[in-house]
Amino acid sequence: MGVSRILLAIDRLVLKGFEPADRKALVEGLESELSRLLADPATRRQWARSHRTPVLRLGRMPIEPGPAATRKFGSSVARAIKKGLKP
Repeated sequence: MGVSRILLAIDRLVLKGFEPADRKALVEGLESELSRLLADPATRRQWARSHRTPVLRLGRMPIEPGPAATRKFGSSVARAIKKGLKP
């Protein structure tokens, strides 16, 4: 049976200390990279069964100011999430 769709729900994303434009860029980077990572067939097979992770602590991650750097940071967060969420 092939997996054609993954539903990922992030109930809460707390972004304290970010300017509005940086928040938007971070979310765009996060969404874009998660979509790319989860589009991979091997990843979809790993995620074929349901599971929950109430809290995922990613530790310290350096960030530079500005929307471009913040978007890149969002992508880094997505990759850290993928590593931290083991099926």
